[in-house]
Amino acid sequence: MTYEDLIERLDPTVYQNLRRAIELGKWPDGRKVSDEQRKICLEAVIHYEKTHDIPESERIGYIQRQSCGSGSDSGEDTIRIVN
Repeated sequence: MTYEDLIERLDPTVYQNLRRAIELGKWPDGRKVSDEQRKICLEAVIHYEKTHDIPESERIGYIQRQSCGSGSDSGEDTIRIVN
C-alpha cells in the first residue's frame, strides 16, 4: 500500500483527530505532539483534503482574504489608521 492509498482510505474520524492534534499541539490523551509528528500530520491532512475535495475554505490553514473596497486588483490591501 502506498502513502497515497493510505490517505485515500483514511477514516474521517482519524482525519479530524490529526487536524485537532495539529491545531492544539497535543494528542487526544494529552501528550504533546512533537515537531516531527506535527509535520507528518500536516502533510497527511493536506493530502487528505486535496484527494477528498474538501472545499478550500474548510482546509487547514485557510485564511479568508477580504477586499478593502479599494477596487485595486493588484493583490495589495490598504490599511487605514484612524485616530
